[in-house]
Amino acid sequence: MKERIFKRKIYSRILQWKIDRAGRTALLIKGARRVGKSTITREFAQREYRTHIIIDFAKVGDDVRRLFDDMTDMNFFFLQLQAIFHTTLHERESVIIFDEVQFCPKARQAIKYLVEDGRYDYIETGSLLSIRRNIEGILIPSEETRITMYPMDYEEFLWAIGDQQTMELIKYSYDNLKRLDDDLHRRLMRQFRLYMLVGGMPQAVNAYLDTNNLAMTDEVKREILELYSDDLRKIDPSGRISRIFESIPGELAKSKLRFEVGGVIENADKLNYDDIWKDLEDSMIVNFAYRTSDPNVGMGLHKDMNTFRLYLADTGLFITLAFLDRDVADNDIYTKLLSDKLSADMGYVYENVVAQMLKTAGHSLYYYTFPTDATRKNHYEIDFLISKGKKIDPIEVKSSGYRTHKSLDVFCEKYSSCVGMPIILYTKSLQKEKSLLYLPVYMTPLL
Repeated sequence: MKERIFKRKIYSRILQWKIDRAGRTALLIKGARRVGKSTITREFAQREYRTHIIIDFAKVGDDVRRLFDDMTDMNFFFLQLQAIFHTTLHERESVIIFDEVQFCPKARQAIKYLVEDGRYDYIETGSLLSIRRNIEGILIPSEETRITMYPMDYEEFLWAIGDQQTMELIKYSYDNLKRLDDDLHRRLMRQFRLYMLVGGMPQAVNAYLDTNNLAMTDEVKREILELYSDDLRKIDPSGRISRIFESIPGELAKSKLRFEVGGVIENADKLNYDDIWKDLEDSMIVNFAYRTSDPNVGMGLHKDMNTFRLYLADTGLFITLAFLDRDVADNDIYTKLLSDKLSADMGYVYENVVAQMLKTAGHSLYYYTFPTDATRKNHYEIDFLISKGKKIDPIEVKSSGYRTHKSLDVFCEKYSSCVGMPIILYTKSLQKEKSLLYLPVYMTPLL
C-alpha cells in the first residue's frame, strides 16, 4: 500500500508555535490513536529543522529510557542521545520528538529542564488517556503548549482526493447565501456522503485512494476499531467501557434523550461510572454532547454532567461499528448512503457527522430538551446549540429534505431573546426563509 503524506491544517498551528514560542515551551499534540500525530510531527521536523531526532517510546530500548533517569548533566545527556541516534543536533536549529510520550513518564517530566536549557525544540505526541494514567509520581511540566489533533475534516478529505476547489465554492455560497444549482448540489452531496463512509482516519483514506474500494476501506476501519477495543479492555478488564463504546450507534438509533448505560450494562445503577466517562472522554475516540439546563451564552456553566449523548469522533468508524456484526460484503449501507437512499431511521448517521464537524471546528457540543406539556412524557429537542457572540444558534439535523421543525419553532419562541440564527442542516441546497437558515450538511464546518 502506498504511503501518502496528507495535507493537514494542524501543520500551520505547529509552525505558529515554533515561531511564537521560539523554544520557550514544548509542544504536546494530543489526539486519538491513528489520527496522524506521528506522521505530521515527522513531516514538520523534516521540513522546518536542520536536523531532528525522533524517540518513539513505544519501540526504544532501555538504553534510551535510562537517559532520563538523571538530567543533571545536560551536555552528557545530549552527547549520548546524538551517539545513539547517529544525528548531530544544532542549537536552535534542531527538534527532538518524543513520540508516544505516555510510555516514558520520566521523559515528559524532563521537558521542564530541557526547555529551560533552551538549545533545541521539543514536540511530544500521545494519547491523553494514556498520558493521564502514566503521571503518578512525576512533576507535570508547565512548559507545554497543548493542541488537539482530530481525524481529517471534510476539507482535508477533499484535498486528499485531489479536490482543491470545492470547499472554496462552498465557502462562497455560505458567505454570500448563494444557492447552488441543483445538479451541482447533488454532486457535492454525493462527494460528502463518500466522506461519511470513508471517514477521516488517514489509514482509511489511504486505503480508499489505493483501492477505490469501500469494502477494502472498511477492513482497515475494522482494524482500527479492534485496536480501540483492545486499548479499552486494557484500561478496564471488566469490559464495561468497551461495551459502552461498541453500543454507541445502537443507543443513538433509539433516539433517546440521553445515553442510558442501563441498556448496555446490567445492574448499572449500582456502579460508579465517573472514571469510565473520564477515560472515554480522554481517549478522544468519542465525542460527548452534554445537555445544558440553560440554553444561553455560557452553556458550560449549566451542563448536566450526568445527561449526555455519545458520538464517535469519526463517522467512517461509526458506520463500520454500526454494522460490525455483518460481513462487509453484506453491508448495503454503503450503496444506500452513496445513492441517497438511506432510510429515515438512519438519521443518526448524519447527527454523528455533524457532531464530528462541530467538534473539529472548535465548538463544544451541547443539546437541549424540554417537555411539550405538563405531563413531561414527551419532549422537544434541539440537536445542537452553538454560541455566536452574545447569541445562541440552535441546530436541527435532518437526514433528508424533510422541512417540519416544531421543536425549533417552539424553542425560538420560548427563548427569543437569546436566539441568533436558527439553522436546519439537511440534504438539500441552501435556502433562507425569514429568520430560518437551511444549510446543506456539508456547510457544517463553516458554522
